[in-house]
Amino acid sequence: MSFQSFDDPAGGGDHAARLSDLRALMRDRDLAAVIVPRADVHQGEYVADADARLAWLTGFTGSAGFAIATLDQAGVFVDGRYRVQVRNQLDLAHFTPVNWPETRPSDWLRQALPQGGRVAFDPWLHTRREIEGMEAALQGSDIALIALDANPVDAVWPDRPAAPVGRVRIHPDALAGETAPQKRLRLAAELRAKGQAAALLTLPDSISWLLNIRGSDLPKNPVVQAFAVLSDSGDLALFADAAKFDDAVRAHLGDQVTILPRDALASALTDLEGPVRIDPATAPEAAFRILEGAGTDIARDPDPAILPKARKTAAELAGMRAAHHRDGVAMVRLLSWLDRQDPATLTEIDVVRRLEDLRREAGILDISFDTIMGAGPNGAIVHYRVTKATNRRLAAGDVLLIDSGGQYADGTTDITRTIALGDPLEEAVAPFTAVLRGMIALSRARFPKGVTGGHLDALARQFLWSQGLDYDHGTGHGVGAALCVHEGPARISRVSDIALEPGMILSNEPGYYREGRFGIRIENLIAVREADAEPGRTMLGFDTLTLCPIDRRLIDRGALSGDDVAWLDAYNARVRDALSPDLQGDDLNWLLAATEPLGQG
Repeated sequence: MSFQSFDDPAGGGDHAARLSDLRALMRDRDLAAVIVPRADVHQGEYVADADARLAWLTGFTGSAGFAIATLDQAGVFVDGRYRVQVRNQLDLAHFTPVNWPETRPSDWLRQALPQGGRVAFDPWLHTRREIEGMEAALQGSDIALIALDANPVDAVWPDRPAAPVGRVRIHPDALAGETAPQKRLRLAAELRAKGQAAALLTLPDSISWLLNIRGSDLPKNPVVQAFAVLSDSGDLALFADAAKFDDAVRAHLGDQVTILPRDALASALTDLEGPVRIDPATAPEAAFRILEGAGTDIARDPDPAILPKARKTAAELAGMRAAHHRDGVAMVRLLSWLDRQDPATLTEIDVVRRLEDLRREAGILDISFDTIMGAGPNGAIVHYRVTKATNRRLAAGDVLLIDSGGQYADGTTDITRTIALGDPLEEAVAPFTAVLRGMIALSRARFPKGVTGGHLDALARQFLWSQGLDYDHGTGHGVGAALCVHEGPARISRVSDIALEPGMILSNEPGYYREGRFGIRIENLIAVREADAEPGRTMLGFDTLTLCPIDRRLIDRGALSGDDVAWLDAYNARVRDALSPDLQGDDLNWLLAATEPLGQG
C-alpha cells in the first residue's frame, strides 16, 4: 500500500451546497460571518480528516490558510505558496481567493460588513494571540467576534469522519539522548524557577518529544494527538484516548504520568492552582477562557518544551545524520534511474512511486509529507500535490522539481532537487544559478550568537533580487528529529525573531517559480553548530546534513564565484565519499559522474 494517495484530497463534493448549508445556519443564529481556519485544536499544520474543515467546505487543500464566509461572500485567504493552487481548486463562482497577509482578515471584514455584525469563531481552533490581534484590528468598527460553544461547520457536516485513534510507540532513549523523566524534571525545574505551578502543553510534537513517544494519529507526522498538564513536581496528566496506549507504553510512561480522557481537560483546567503557564502563540483561545473563568492566575510564556525540543541532543543529531545517509542512497538511486529513462515513458506519479519504493528499501516508516513532483508548469505550484487528475507525463526539456522526505525511526528528512530532463531549458538557467548561489551563501554563513533567521534570510535571496526575482515563501523551517518535518519556533524568514542556537535543524530552500513554465527549488537540511571565532566571541555556522548531488545541467558556470565552486565541489566530494560504499553498478557510476568537480563536468 502506498504512503501517498493520488486521489483528489478534497474528496470532491458540492462545495457550493455546503456553503449554502453553512449560511442557513448563520441566518438561524444571527451571524454575519463565520471564520473557518485550517487548524485543529492543536493548531497543527497537518490535520486529521475529521478536522479538515477548510478543505471540506471550500475544496482548498493547502496546509495553511483560512476562509471567512459572510451571507454573500466567501474569501479564502492564502499566502504566496498557494496562489496558483487555490485558483485551481476553488469554485470561483462561490469562493474568492484573497492574498494574505497582504490583505488582513480585519480589513476584509470591514469592507464585507460595513454595517457591522457578529463574526463567529470556534475558540478551540484559534490561539489567544490570533484573537487578540483580530480584536485589536477591529476596534472602532461595529464588528463583534463571537466565540461559539460548538463548531458551525461540524453542524452542517453530516458524514464527518471519526477522530483518529492511532497506536502509540516508544521512542528509544538512545535515540532521544535523554529519558522522559529527565526531560519532565528539567522542565519542571524551569517552572519552579519562574514561580509557575503548572504548564499546559497543547502541541502534539512537544508532548511526544517530552514523553519519548511517537504516534500514528496523523499520516506523515509521528505525533500523539493529546493535551498535557505538567506540574512543577514533574508529574504529568496526559489527556488522550486510552485505547492508543498498550501495556509497554504505559510502563514506559511510568507512575508519574496519568492518562485521562480528552474531554476531561476542561474540568481539569478549572481545578488547577495557578499560576498556570500557557502559550498565547500556540494554545487555543478556549483554554485561556476556561482558566480565566475559574479565576486562575495565568503566566503567558512559551510552551516550555518548544525550545528544548528544537535544540537537538548529540544522539538526535547522530540519528538525523544516519537517516540522511540512507535517504541519500535512495535519492541517488532515484536520480540515476531517472537519467536512464526516456522521460516520455514516465508520469509524475510513476516517479513518486519509484521514490517511495526506494525509500521503503532504505527503511522508512512513512514519508514525511506528500511528495511534490512537479514537471514543467506543475513545478511552479509551490506545494503541488499530484493527483490522478493532474498527473503530467514528463517530456524532454522539462524542469522537474522533486521535494520529498522520509520518516525513519532515527530521523526525518526533507530534500528538494530540481532536475533538467534532457537538454536544459535556457530560460531556467539564470534563475537556477541564482537559487543555487543563494543556497550556497546560506550554507557557508557564519554569524554571531543572537542572530535570528530573519537576519539571514536575505543571504539566500540576494542573487535573485539582483535579477529582479524573488520567491513568496520563507527560506527555511525548523525540522524535528524523528518528528514533524515542520517544527517551530526557529526558521529562516523575514518575520523570524528567534535566535538560532546550536543543535537546531532547519531547511535551506530558496526557490523561483515562473507560472505556467517551471519551478526551481534546491533544499538541504542544515544543523546549527559553533564556529571558529576570536577569543571572547561566540560564532555559529551550519553543517549540511543532506547527502545528494545537485544537478549541474542548469548551472551557468560563469556566474559562479570561486567560493561557490569550491563549496559545491567540496559538497559533492563529501556526498561521493559518504554514499559510494552503499551503491553499485549504474547507480555508483552515476554518482561518480554527478560529483565530478565542476571544472571537469
